[in-house]
Amino acid sequence: MTDEIFREDAYLRSCEAVVTAAGPAGIELDCTVFYPMGGGQPGDIGTLRRTDGTSVAIVDTRKGATPGQILHVLAPGQEAPAVGERVIVEIDWARRHRHMRMHTCLHLLCAVVPAGVTGGQVGDARSRLDFDVGELVLDKAAIETRLNELIAGNHAATPRWISDEELASTPDLVRTMSVKPPTGQGKVRLLDIGPGVDLQPCGGTHVKATGEIGRVVVEKIENKGKRNRRVVIALVE
Repeated sequence: MTDEIFREDAYLRSCEAVVTAAGPAGIELDCTVFYPMGGGQPGDIGTLRRTDGTSVAIVDTRKGATPGQILHVLAPGQEAPAVGERVIVEIDWARRHRHMRMHTCLHLLCAVVPAGVTGGQVGDARSRLDFDVGELVLDKAAIETRLNELIAGNHAATPRWISDEELASTPDLVRTMSVKPPTGQGKVRLLDIGPGVDLQPCGGTHVKATGEIGRVVVEKIENKGKRNRRVVIALVE
């Protein structure tokens, strides 16, 4: 298993690691700051810097077939570092930070739209959530205003953990209707935006306070079915 140090500190841009496996699917490390694709958030890209001064490009990061397995995908034609080799792992920080801002803003969007989430996607400039709205009518301008109010409030966004049993006893914490948070490891990670703004399971990377998101716009609200509406948001800068 790879030590997922990005879970505890999303602001770490690099770390030293040892290659534990290498194959066509990607490189495995004993620890990493690279976030693997999941929860609607893309996998990180960046570089592995070798002791001889050369580096290889990582063009994607994905979860492997076994729990805790993280695959760092090399750009085509590059030679993988050898098993046992020590490398410096460096993410594309500008891209990651935009993902952190957008992912945190999607939590605020959940707080603004009182409906179950049927899907979502985090991007580095724009993102979206799909909601099962029922008879609820969404007001684009009102949603945008409220989002920017919550951003300006600079509310703390703090990850914390609860047990599987605690999650099972509070099912209302789960806003996603089609995808449930992974259980079976004894604990589940939450993101708590407070006081009282949003609390739900999430394993993604986020900023420390909502003010770091910056101003956003609601670009459009799309009709995706009788009950489903897609809200697309974008960073202003």
